[in-house]
Amino acid sequence: MISRLHRVEFKLSMPGRSSWNGGWSGEGKNYAVVRDLSDADLARLFDLAPSGVDLTQCRRIWTHRWSDGWVAQVAARVVPVDEELPKSDGFNGYDWMIDNILQKGDPHGDEGTT
Repeated sequence: MISRLHRVEFKLSMPGRSSWNGGWSGEGKNYAVVRDLSDADLARLFDLAPSGVDLTQCRRIWTHRWSDGWVAQVAARVVPVDEELPKSDGFNGYDWMIDNILQKGDPHGDEGTT
């Protein structure tokens, strides 16, 4: 059986901000990363049954809370083949969350040096 690769977009937001003014310096930026995932990795990421799932409807959100009140959200979705994505501003140094999600299914853990 041939495994295809699927483009999955991960987007970062900070819905919980404990800054003095409630703001975030990254507000308004497109913190997004696209990773190519195999069928098996995609199924594990989105808890999919082996067949009969409309991949364009696959979405999932993970939350990471810090003790200082900040909250990060990582949202993932399958990107249709013909969709052009806007220019990304990277992932603001939080790529380790994506790595943890792909490895363990959870953004918590090693904060790496990315």
